[in-house]
Amino acid sequence: MIPSKTAAVPKVIFSAMRGFLIRLLITALGLWVADQLLPGIAFTGTSALIVSALLLGLVNAVIRPILIILTLPLSIVTLGLFILVVNGISLALVAWLVSGFHVDGLFSATLGAIIVSLVSWAASAFVGGSGRIERIHRVEVTGRRIDG
Repeated sequence: MIPSKTAAVPKVIFSAMRGFLIRLLITALGLWVADQLLPGIAFTGTSALIVSALLLGLVNAVIRPILIILTLPLSIVTLGLFILVVNGISLALVAWLVSGFHVDGLFSATLGAIIVSLVSWAASAFVGGSGRIERIHRVEVTGRRIDG
C-alpha cells in the first residue's frame, strides 16, 4: 500500500495558520499599546483593533514596499529616517480605511508606528516562524580549548 502524503498537509496548513494568527495578535498588541500610550490614537472596540491589525499587515506587505521605493531618494538624503514617516503613512492609511480606528495626524501616526514596531520586535523575539514560543538555550561545549 502506498502511503498518502495528504495526512501531512493539514499539519503544515495548521502550523502556517498558527504562525499567522500569532503575528496578528502581536500586531494587535502593538496597536493596543499605542492606543494606551498616545492620546492621538483611538479604537472604538476590539473588532476595530483586530481588523486594523489585519489590514496593517496587508498594507505593510503590499503598499509599504512601493512607498519605500518611491521615497528612496528622500530616505537616502535623510539617512533612512524618512522610513519612520513612511511607517506613519502606512498606519494613517489603515486608520483612514478602518472606521473604528482614529489617528489625529501624521505625528501621532509616526509615533504610533514606532510603538507598534517596538512592541512587535520585542514580542517576535520569543516567537519562531511557525508561531511557536521559543526559548533561548545555552549551549556548553566541553573539551579542549583552542585559544590557550
